[in-house]
Amino acid sequence: MRIAIVVLGVLVAAAGLLFTFQGLGAVGGSPMSNTTTWSILGPIIAIIGIALAVGAWRGRNQPPL
Repeated sequence: MRIAIVVLGVLVAAAGLLFTFQGLGAVGGSPMSNTTTWSILGPIIAIIGIALAVGAWRGRNQPPL
């Protein structure tokens, strides 16, 4: 189950990066291109994905921060 959550976190982080690049206009061909909303939400989504993957990778055996 942990591996599935790590993979999900990586996919969410990748989607966040894609949204960021679309919002900044680096990736075209989408209604999201050159939109400030996605250039702000993209990094937030990427950070959530990274946190999800790292949290699942560390597992329950580690003490909380």
